Amino acid sequence: MNASSSTAATAPVVIIGAGLGGLAVALHLAERLPVVILAKRELTEGATAWAQGGIVGVLGSDDSIESHVRDTQEAGAGIVDEHAARFIAENSARGIQWLVDSGVPFSPDPGGPLGLHLTREGGHAVRRIAHAADATGKAIHDALLARAKAHPNITLRERWMAVDLITSRHLRRKEAPRCYGVYVLDMDHDRVETLPAAAVVLATGGVGKVYRYTSNPDTATGDGIAMAWRAGCRVGNMEFIQFHPTCLYHAQERSFLITEALRGEGAKLTLPDGTRFMPAHDARGELAPRDIVARAIDFEMKKHGLDHVWLDARHLGEPFLKEHFPTIHARCLQLGIDIARQPIPVVPAAHYTCGGVVTDLEGRTDMPGLFAVGETTYTGLHGANRLASNSLLECVVVGRTCAERIVLDATLEPPALPPWDESQVEDADEQVVISHNWDELRLVMWNYVGIVRTTKRLERALHRIKLLRDEIDDYYRNFRVNRDLLELRNLVVCAELIVRSALRRHESRGLHFSRDFPNTLPVSFPTVLTRPAKSGSR
Repeated sequence: MNASSSTAATAPVVIIGAGLGGLAVALHLAERLPVVILAKRELTEGATAWAQGGIVGVLGSDDSIESHVRDTQEAGAGIVDEHAARFIAENSARGIQWLVDSGVPFSPDPGGPLGLHLTREGGHAVRRIAHAADATGKAIHDALLARAKAHPNITLRERWMAVDLITSRHLRRKEAPRCYGVYVLDMDHDRVETLPAAAVVLATGGVGKVYRYTSNPDTATGDGIAMAWRAGCRVGNMEFIQFHPTCLYHAQERSFLITEALRGEGAKLTLPDGTRFMPAHDARGELAPRDIVARAIDFEMKKHGLDHVWLDARHLGEPFLKEHFPTIHARCLQLGIDIARQPIPVVPAAHYTCGGVVTDLEGRTDMPGLFAVGETTYTGLHGANRLASNSLLECVVVGRTCAERIVLDATLEPPALPPWDESQVEDADEQVVISHNWDELRLVMWNYVGIVRTTKRLERALHRIKLLRDEIDDYYRNFRVNRDLLELRNLVVCAELIVRSALRRHESRGLHFSRDFPNTLPVSFPTVLTRPAKSGSR
């Protein structure tokens, strides 16, 4: 592997991640600054394309900003930042219109607002979810990616993975910390590049792969959160990991999501004998917020010794299911499940990271020159639990404001940056350490830091994570990097952040449920972690 350095008179804005957040920033920015988008796998492999349900828009005559803010606050269990929720809601119609203008083929309704069909999901008071059948994320991603590919000021690079941020520390400058670029692994040429940047945007998604069972794609390894933490940025609310209640339970398909919109249209959760159980847990039944539904399923599975429960949509009829949920209908049919005639086996799975890098509503982190958008961030919008379909909206709204701020703050001519130094490392003689540690980490997180937690479980998890972290760091210092090692290094950082945050919260709230602290405190605040100042690693 050869290290190289690149320089430019005017550096581009480097966006790490090619999902909705990264594409939104790029498309709003590219008329004014050059942009480079990095995808560590294929451009189509991010979490956005997996999103089924839809995107919130306060559009109907029966809806209001106040109603959306109230629903967001109720789902967020008392620690939503009201200013953030209101800002996102106020800009939702503008965001939907931008997507329509960008060519996103939303499901139409001639009588609906903007000519769109709106559906309803758990936690929402009214129908306000714009969607493209049951593959909204893919429809949005395809349309924006096509625009990005056609834009002369946007460069897209596949199989380029960020290793770490380049900050003032690397330049040995006595100044307030600032981000000047990023070290990137070019996997096709097996070398680490040095990329100067007018600004760096973290749009790497969440940390779902830290758990054994997740609805997330393989890219969800917390890269942006870990890099920002190592650079000295704060992280917030990492204890709040959303478990989607209904992931398909099937030996051949462990990450296929059964959208909440199916429950929104009337599908019911049942035990093997057909008995509904959600009304016994919450008056809202299947339309209760996700944390309540996930805990209810977890409770019933443990109570009855089940591997899964059932989601019954048979009464909706085959024509309706084929029209409104074609992706789910087709995929389940491929696996031998006819959802028009059989209930669907479902189980909760790690789904969404409600915390992340602390940013404002313009994507600014604690470090000048470094921005973040989407699931990588903590803006205050999601609180202790994300309201369904707010995530895509946050990407669109903050993607625009982030681009506007970068134009004002960008460093167009960063200083000369040091090349990647691998003079003290060698090729690894075996990769089994990485695969073994990966499996152990995910199993520890699933068993000890899942839907229901205890202090003893969390302490056990932290002890094991520290041992794994030390072993992984030692491996990182001595051997040349590859994608698996970098992802594992990032995951173990995020795992520790999740556990440390959970140990600080002495109550049960939203997505964090502790048997030792089952009550909800009358007043509570976000959990914000600050990294102790110390010299960084290579």
